[in-house]
Amino acid sequence: MKIKDLLVLIGIIGIVLMMIVPVPIPLLDFLLIINISIALMIILVAMNTKEALQFSIFPSLLLITTLFRLALNVSTTRNILSHAEAGDVVRTFGSFVAQGNIVVGFVVFLILVLVQFIVITKGSERVAEVAARFTLDAMPGKQMSIDADLNAGLINEVQARERRQKIEREADFYGAMDGASKFVKGDAIAGIIILVINLIGGFIIGMTMKGMSFSQALETFSILTIGDGLVSQIPALLISTAAGIIVTRASSEGNLGHDITKQLTAQPKLLYIVAGTLMVLGLFTPIHWYTTFPIAGLLIFAAFKMQKNLEREAIKEEQLVEEQQIEEVRSPESVISLLQVDPIEFEFGYGLIPLADTQQGGDLLDRIILIRRQCALELGVVVPVIRIRDNIQLRPNEYIIKIKGNTVARGELLLNHYLAMSPGIDDDSIAGIETTEPAFGLPAIWIDEVTKERAELSGYTVVDPPSVVATHLTEIIKKHTHELLGRQETKALIENVRESYPALVDDLIPSVLSVGDVQKVLAKLLREKISVRDLVTILETLADYGSYTKDPEILTEYVRQSLSRQITQQFTSLGDSLKVITVGPSVEKKIADSVQQSDQGSYLALDPSSSQIIYHRVSEQVSKLIQSGQQPVILTSPTIRMYLRQLLERTLQDIPVLSYSELEPSVEIQSMGVVNL
Repeated sequence: MKIKDLLVLIGIIGIVLMMIVPVPIPLLDFLLIINISIALMIILVAMNTKEALQFSIFPSLLLITTLFRLALNVSTTRNILSHAEAGDVVRTFGSFVAQGNIVVGFVVFLILVLVQFIVITKGSERVAEVAARFTLDAMPGKQMSIDADLNAGLINEVQARERRQKIEREADFYGAMDGASKFVKGDAIAGIIILVINLIGGFIIGMTMKGMSFSQALETFSILTIGDGLVSQIPALLISTAAGIIVTRASSEGNLGHDITKQLTAQPKLLYIVAGTLMVLGLFTPIHWYTTFPIAGLLIFAAFKMQKNLEREAIKEEQLVEEQQIEEVRSPESVISLLQVDPIEFEFGYGLIPLADTQQGGDLLDRIILIRRQCALELGVVVPVIRIRDNIQLRPNEYIIKIKGNTVARGELLLNHYLAMSPGIDDDSIAGIETTEPAFGLPAIWIDEVTKERAELSGYTVVDPPSVVATHLTEIIKKHTHELLGRQETKALIENVRESYPALVDDLIPSVLSVGDVQKVLAKLLREKISVRDLVTILETLADYGSYTKDPEILTEYVRQSLSRQITQQFTSLGDSLKVITVGPSVEKKIADSVQQSDQGSYLALDPSSSQIIYHRVSEQVSKLIQSGQQPVILTSPTIRMYLRQLLERTLQDIPVLSYSELEPSVEIQSMGVVNL
């Protein structure tokens, strides 16, 4: 245990012992001075904090100091009642405040207690209670604001995590202050009770046991009681004031003194008004002019000096801004910053600004948060921050989606309309502006609010513009996720696995495979929309087979076989059979015979005419299955699956190609067509 921790423990134990063991008067004087010093230190620290969390220990410190004061009260009360003496500190405070008049001393003490109990303590308690309630109520909104800034690219993941932790700490702090303020209130009540006990008990003990006269007992115990009360209540008043400062302190760039002087003197013209008011009071009221005029003159002089300083500071700031702009243009960093390419960008015309403007009811930022969450659950990767900006070069209702600076998709919206897609049988009464659904390329029409209800009754799928954008953006991200997953992102995923499976990661990287090798396998899985969320199974498979081959194509096939349960469930519903297009023996033999081996791995060397025939045969079967309303899936043998996928990738990219070893034995397979030469 460190020495500082040990000293704190000894101090707490000492406070408890003070309530039981009599404290010598010299030591008591020393502890009373320490109590006053601690109170002064606390209020000075409270005044010099920029925000409440910089003094987060205050609630616990408030409890300890209150306990310390009560222990001192017990010790002084014991000495007053036992020996009619409580040390030089108590007697000095009592004699100095009373000034020979006991009534004046009691009045001053009662005023201090009432100020602390009714004004400061009551106000601090109420502010702490309201602050705790408002902080808890505002937490969801603050969390959403952080997520919005993160999606907009204004902050990074680390900054977002720090802000969330700060919000949690604020809630904990104000909740603790709400409870700690009750200690101050109880301390003020205890001070009044101890005053009555010392006065009445001391008066009785002095006359009955000490043999004092009435006047002698009254003077002795009154002075000691007043001194004891002041020695206790003055530090309590300072700490109560510090509590009020802490709970009413708003976050700022400076301490309390800096903020007071800066904000009170921010409007020098107001000081002229105050000075004029004082001069009027001196001229037209019984208040003498020689009392108000000096103060008014001082205010006028201060206002004049402050106004000149503000003008000079404004000129300096303008010059500084101009110099910074010139330096930014000249510096090489100004050009380097232009080289940064955002992973994902969403740009829109000025007519679609209400989509992203929360003040106009836009919820695009919230939808993007859900999109990133959905992609994490479905694909197992963290989608980079999506940069959202308006682009005046686009048509008012047009938007584009960019991946690494290149436009990959575009669309057009009508904000006051709804996108309606036919169920297959068109209703002639549903009229609108013909268009194409951007995510899946389906024919659709834009309809107004009046036609919406009739279209829904006719079986049309009706979608609002924000949902159209969200769906389009989601599909584009899923389609290009393999491009967004680089080595840095792969390393982050691996480090996340390392926290729970350190032995697995250490066994695989870098002794068996590098991060780049793992990234290539994950990208190939994502290219075919296979989720990599089960990263532990993927890494286990790579660790098993990575020592035999480094070919990412072959490693990917091994991983796909390990994910057979996941792949089966992805393409079949529970209890349903899998309807597939099987590849005939002639096609499999033709592809297998065309595989060539090289130093860089194997590749498909199929002549163009054979490739065209195979593609044509596959397209025929796929068209038949689509016309029957079913999702086409091509099933082939494990040895040629990756080569067939390479052959069909450019023309039939969205058609999944599976092998027999990637399906669970329990699944029922129905062949809806065969591809033969």
